[in-house]
Amino acid sequence: MNISIGSPYEAVIKRIIEKGYAGNQTEVIRQAILAYERMLEDQELMLVHRAVTGEMNEILAKKSPSHSFDEIKKILKS
Repeated sequence: MNISIGSPYEAVIKRIIEKGYAGNQTEVIRQAILAYERMLEDQELMLVHRAVTGEMNEILAKKSPSHSFDEIKKILKS
């Protein structure tokens, strides 16, 4: 696959190779894709954690009802 990413990005790739972080353009792009995937996963985890923390705060402040596991099982059976 051949792609054109533009001069600014090509300059960055060249600097990364010159610094020895990667041996060629393909390695740079592979590393970038993996780093981007990790960043997205970290953001997803942060958003889930933020949502759970918000829900827990509401439950602890008695603003949201809570149910025991047995209560939920009964609700789901009906």
